[in-house]
Amino acid sequence: MLDDNITASQNPSKTLANASKLNLLLANGRGQTVLSAGAGRLKKAPAALRTLIARTRLRAIVSATVRNRELYALDLALSAGALVLATVLRIGPQELLAAEERTRALAAMTCAFTAICGVTFPLLGLYNRQWKYASILDYLSLVRAVLIASLVLITGMFFYSRLAFVPRSTIAIEITLLVAALAATRLGFRQDDLKIFNAAQQRTVARHEQLVPVLLVGVGHEADIYLRALQRDRNATYWPVGFLDNSASGVGTTLRGVPILGTTDDFDAVFVELDYQGRRPRHLIFTMPLSSFEGGAAERLIQAADRRGLVASRLSSATELKTPKLSREFELRPIELTDLLERPQTALDMPALQRFISGRRVLVTGAGGSIGSELTRQIAALGPANLTLLDNCEFNLYSIDLDLNDRFPAVPRSAHLCDVRDLRRVNEIFARSRPELVFHAAALKHVPMVELNPCEGALTNVCGTVNVAEAAKRWRAAAMVQISTDKVVNSTSVMGATKRLAELYCQALDIEGLSDPRSPRFMTVRFGNVLGSSGSLIPLFKAQLARGGPLTVTHPDMERFFLTIREAVELTLQASAYGLEKRLGQGEIFVLDMGKPIKIIDIARRMIRLAGYTPDRDIKIEIVGCRPGEKLFEELFDTSERRVSPPVPGVLGAVPAPVPLPVLHEAFALLQSCATMGDCDGLFRAIRRILPRFREELTDRAPQRSRRQAEHVLH
Repeated sequence: MLDDNITASQNPSKTLANASKLNLLLANGRGQTVLSAGAGRLKKAPAALRTLIARTRLRAIVSATVRNRELYALDLALSAGALVLATVLRIGPQELLAAEERTRALAAMTCAFTAICGVTFPLLGLYNRQWKYASILDYLSLVRAVLIASLVLITGMFFYSRLAFVPRSTIAIEITLLVAALAATRLGFRQDDLKIFNAAQQRTVARHEQLVPVLLVGVGHEADIYLRALQRDRNATYWPVGFLDNSASGVGTTLRGVPILGTTDDFDAVFVELDYQGRRPRHLIFTMPLSSFEGGAAERLIQAADRRGLVASRLSSATELKTPKLSREFELRPIELTDLLERPQTALDMPALQRFISGRRVLVTGAGGSIGSELTRQIAALGPANLTLLDNCEFNLYSIDLDLNDRFPAVPRSAHLCDVRDLRRVNEIFARSRPELVFHAAALKHVPMVELNPCEGALTNVCGTVNVAEAAKRWRAAAMVQISTDKVVNSTSVMGATKRLAELYCQALDIEGLSDPRSPRFMTVRFGNVLGSSGSLIPLFKAQLARGGPLTVTHPDMERFFLTIREAVELTLQASAYGLEKRLGQGEIFVLDMGKPIKIIDIARRMIRLAGYTPDRDIKIEIVGCRPGEKLFEELFDTSERRVSPPVPGVLGAVPAPVPLPVLHEAFALLQSCATMGDCDGLFRAIRRILPRFREELTDRAPQRSRRQAEHVLH
């Protein structure tokens, strides 16, 4: 670019334009580099342009020095002081003061050296650098400037007095002292780093419960940059609790206050120690490329973290390029759903899961849904003899079948389009596949949508469950596991009430089997909201974030129990495995332990922070009001249930008051008849036969009003 300008400058009319461009380059700090790169070719430029370049460069030097005049004056004072101190250290104060001629010579040398430094330091660029972000190369420029200034001084004094009055070693001492002094003054610009570090430590202590503890893997430049960024970010959501490295040489040391606890082979011991100290990590973050780990160490570490319930991720490279967006859409950073939870995930009994699934024929209803698809993936990983997939949605069934073909091609499987409300079709598939284990995940789960379509919800959630359970019993399955929800407890919604009826039916069948050892186990697993499932709030929040907000929350005090899809499925399999193998929980409901409920508005704020923004400033949160059938809080146990503690890690137990099968059959016959005819009033009367407290305060016309409210909310 500069060469073109130099060539063009042979035309006097373009010289001023070149000068303005040159001024702009120098003002931006890039002219120095450009001039250096083209120094050899500048000799070919006209004399007028060379003079112009020299003047422009000189003005830039003077301007930078004036801007840093306090530092410039301090450097000159340090230069003079370093020479005097070096002389005193070399010959001693008494000998210096005893010889008047030597004192005068030192004064002259000091003045000369100060003048030399006053010219040399600016010319060598000591004042056009951002010392707050100085690197080793910047500090090397100090050494070069001091060496050149000292060389000029010693050359001049040699010609003047042959260095007769001052020992030559004085210059070596002066160089050492001055370099140290200049570096120390520049380090003062880095005091902010210490303040930031201390502030970060205080924030970590103050926000201990709100931060996500993470274990870092790999000690190097990337880790140093990452820790700096965390310490500077006041809204950082991660808390590094330690390092693992692929070398044992650094174990026992720290990097920016974070201890290096062991090598990658020490993961289990380090994890147990951190857990004991109350700093159990929930994330494993690789701060160096996975390719730098030899012998499959990275893969082994990821598998070990997976067994402990940790999510493994890696840092993006600092040199990784991203396409800039011209639109105003927000670019989301990846959000790990485990970051939204404030508790560690439960460890699994993998041998028990292996014994439960391996070598058995398994059938999953609702296999293409959020829970069903994760069930099929985890079941396929445990080596079943055969896997049968049922779903009413063609695309969902196609998607999960394709996914299993890619991940587990060796697992025999079949996919069937089937509505669980069709008893004939259900029996046909059971007769063909003869499943030993049945996982019933098919249901209508979206509260406002079921409020709008109560008859459809009853047909799927109640009649569909009866069909699957009767088929499992008829074709001698070993166990049926029903996926339930915490919305069944003291339910105010149609969805919760219908799922409650399904729970009671499976409980009745399980109790009936107590007298027949060959009867299948009918187990129900109840849990709360699943993060990231289709139709849940997390995909909604992500879409709203991508649009730049606002995030809509129904009520500031609304709270829910949460767990991830993966954790829900893992604990479901673990509870089912223990229930079948050890005959636990006969007639009981397995209730997953989900810790404390979390406010929806806190989830929204945490998602905004994890996406890299500030709540209520970058992204707004809007309160829109509760929807039909929703409660401000959910419960895990009904007031009529007896709580028990089965010996299953991460699982609690509830024993509802059982309802005899004949009573259920009679009520379900009326329910199916009303739902088939679209009689909402009759449907609600049928539900209240079993659940008398369900909407007991409403009249028969209440369902129609509820439907109109739901239509208003959904549209």
